[in-house]
Amino acid sequence: MRVLVADDERLFADLLAAGLRRHSMAVDVCYDGDAAIERLGVNFYDVAVLDRDMPGSSGDDVCRWMRAQELTARVLLLTAAGSVYDRVEGLRLGADDYLPKPFAFAELVARLEALARRTAPALPPVLERDGVVVDVGARTATRDGRDLDLTVKEFGLLRALLRAQGQAVSVEDLLEQVWDENIDPFTNVVPVTVGKLRRKLGEPAVIHTVPRAGYRFGA
Repeated sequence: MRVLVADDERLFADLLAAGLRRHSMAVDVCYDGDAAIERLGVNFYDVAVLDRDMPGSSGDDVCRWMRAQELTARVLLLTAAGSVYDRVEGLRLGADDYLPKPFAFAELVARLEALARRTAPALPPVLERDGVVVDVGARTATRDGRDLDLTVKEFGLLRALLRAQGQAVSVEDLLEQVWDENIDPFTNVVPVTVGKLRRKLGEPAVIHTVPRAGYRFGA
């Protein structure tokens, strides 16, 4: 899942992004609405987390722009105001969800995961194929009942490959889904991470290289 966080409180935005990355999300951060619009114009995101009260282009302005551009990214608005009127107003702007500050971080993660499921065909919270089981909510992975000790990026990579349901996933798509905009597009981090994941999964191999197409999961 790729997420954009836009909030003018820099420390808050950075802490939020760091927490989401620990949940295997690829997160880009910006600190004003104009920068958010710029990133949304060039990158694909599953969800945009927008502070309503940013100076300049507010979260409301960004939300309106996204809907005018017919972007598929879901919108979660954050604000210090939590009245019913504020929530209704935010949803009428085109937002998909609304969360007043302060909030429990676990609730934010659950809401983002629910929103991201709306951007693609519904998939079960537990992904299973060829003896490999990934519980997205519990963040656990096993193969033939054996626990897999995966890093955050390895877990994200495995989840992305399983979600493709046997189709090849390109290196570019994996970079977008598992890493973020700060990653070097010419890096070899994907094949390196695939190699480590293959070793942890063991034999027989279930991650296959598809020439000129990327990687595919399946026996």
